[in-house]
Amino acid sequence: MQDETLLMMPGPVPMPQNVRMAMTKQAINHRGAEFGECLDDITRMLKPMFGTKNDILVLSGSGTAGMEAAVANFCAKKNVASLVNGKFGERLFKLGKLYSDNAVCLESEWGTPLPLEKLEEELENGAEAVTLVHNETSAAILNPAGEVGRLCKKYGALFILDGITSIAGNEFYADKWGVDVAIVGSQKCLAAPAGLAAVSVSEKAWDRIAEWRPMYLDLAAYKKSAEKSQTPYTPAISLFFAMREACRLVENEGLENRIARHKNMSEAVRAAGEAWGLKLFPKTDKFHSYSNTATAFCYPDGIDDSKFRGAVKKTGIEISGGQDSLKGKIFRIGTMGATGAPEVMAVLSAVQKTLKEQGFKPASCGVMAAAEVLKV
Repeated sequence: MQDETLLMMPGPVPMPQNVRMAMTKQAINHRGAEFGECLDDITRMLKPMFGTKNDILVLSGSGTAGMEAAVANFCAKKNVASLVNGKFGERLFKLGKLYSDNAVCLESEWGTPLPLEKLEEELENGAEAVTLVHNETSAAILNPAGEVGRLCKKYGALFILDGITSIAGNEFYADKWGVDVAIVGSQKCLAAPAGLAAVSVSEKAWDRIAEWRPMYLDLAAYKKSAEKSQTPYTPAISLFFAMREACRLVENEGLENRIARHKNMSEAVRAAGEAWGLKLFPKTDKFHSYSNTATAFCYPDGIDDSKFRGAVKKTGIEISGGQDSLKGKIFRIGTMGATGAPEVMAVLSAVQKTLKEQGFKPASCGVMAAAEVLKV
């Protein structure tokens, strides 16, 4: 609708109308066949997005619930090495400290390449599990899941990968990369409402599941229930309806096409920034690259974060600023979900207009540069 704010953030994202309408269905018996069919449909359609043949379990809870389930079930009392170069890697480390007395943080500055050499040292010294955020939206950097998976396989460690903002937006190959536990959130690239998380689990991980597990996030209980097309506790039924519709849209578009669309959108945003003369925040190398689903720019001198994003919001579009230590230093544009060229052009037009109004002189027209990438 015209009076709705266009969310061009790293999630939540705009939901297609048929996803929204799916939530208006009347409640059903969550122990009946209709819900079982819905759950089975979702898990079937998610497997290609995860790139896995492993079990996929759907939880009523946000992406953080999925993160906590992964750590609580498979890292408790183990030696855990957490790779951190942003807010969500830091969150996995904090979860590791909650469930293990032997959690180690392998940290680099936000948005910079991870210390992979230190990871190998920790694995040599007996690390039993490794956590990584694949797509770190706080810094708009894509981390090397394949290389981390290779190291985990070499030393026999469990590999736990947060794919919350990359699954269905980036190439994601859980089985090929040797991922034992992967996580996705509903409100990111899937363009479903917030409130569901899905977790894939390998046979190796099931063999090493912790003896003590939290009741609500006990993935063994979810696995047992899933064998009967059920969840162990009352599911958020309307969200499951919406999630199924969102997965159908991914299936209809084609996963390769969807990933290509995300890549094209992010390339267009980066082209606009280059034309304006803005500096990208993340630092890349042969293992690390720019995110397909979020782009982070450093603010030029003289631009105030709250005034800038406030002015963009007055145009009907919302973008994100930096988090924690990056607050006031960067702004982020999301390119994920069901958005496409019209939404990208709209947000770039608003950003360019606002930069000019606040005293920044772009080197050239970013909107035109993006249009060439988008071929519009």
